[in-house]
Amino acid sequence: MALRVDACVPLREFDLRVAVAVGAETFALAGPSGAGKSTLLRAVAGLVPGARVDLDGEDWTALPPERRSIGFVFQHYALFPHLTVRRNVEFAGPAGDLLERLRIANLADARPRELSGGERQRVALARALARRPRVLLLDEPLAALDPHTRDAVRGELRATLRELGLPTIVVTHDYLDAAALADRVGVLVRGELVQEGSAEALIATPSSPFVAEFAGACLLRGRARRDGDLTRVTLADGTEIASTDAATGDVAAVVYPWEVTLGPDRPADSAQNHVRGRVTAVVPVANRVRVTVGAVTAEVTAASAARLGLREGDEAVATWKAAGTRLVPL
Repeated sequence: MALRVDACVPLREFDLRVAVAVGAETFALAGPSGAGKSTLLRAVAGLVPGARVDLDGEDWTALPPERRSIGFVFQHYALFPHLTVRRNVEFAGPAGDLLERLRIANLADARPRELSGGERQRVALARALARRPRVLLLDEPLAALDPHTRDAVRGELRATLRELGLPTIVVTHDYLDAAALADRVGVLVRGELVQEGSAEALIATPSSPFVAEFAGACLLRGRARRDGDLTRVTLADGTEIASTDAATGDVAAVVYPWEVTLGPDRPADSAQNHVRGRVTAVVPVANRVRVTVGAVTAEVTAASAARLGLREGDEAVATWKAAGTRLVPL
């Protein structure tokens, strides 16, 4: 089963131009707000013109939305507030075993206002599946959830999508959601797909500073020169860092937080890169803590953060290896 989309849709400031093929997999379309992500979903669904859509050789381009075999989960779920869970699902088609399958059978007689965010999301997904769709579209399916609920529902949704095995497009502005839910990720910027691949590939070989930053990297801009087997990059403040990537000229040094360690002083190890600075942010994220030292952010365990006892205003040293510094030309 394969969905093929070739879209050219005029938007206010640019044209959305995307050609993509999605098999029996989940494809995440990620990027900043206003890039055209939701417009592409609406074009696939037939809600806006300007896209050639084909599923397994069937041309859907001229079909009205109601004749396209598509299940659509909207960002804020769009449940009918006056209908029960069962009636919401049955509005789209027979509920069958969907309530049991998505673990909402015990909520069949409840109304949306009585549900948690994760429960509302499952009802919206059940309603989309009640149409027995051949294609599934999800517009920011986790955006309406609080951070604690989001982590749990993300795992549930991932398992459900893999079990369904439908061509699925998920729109998100959150890289963690894209990486967790999708088999492939496409990064959309101002209507253009600037990079496509696995979440791991986008981290390992970002095509641009934007893609690297979107995937969670710190960007350190500077001037690169070769020095034997290494590249030395001089940053704006005169700090010099090293990379095993070959480059010369203006570059963005890409450093991921999980590659960085922290300490009060420079460690006696083989790492090439040491940046001393003041701690400007200490932010808990799930069971880890993000600590920003100057322009570098490290992600450490909660236990390590407690042991270091770092607070905003303290001095610290961020350390990482030359192999952990990827260089992207500017």
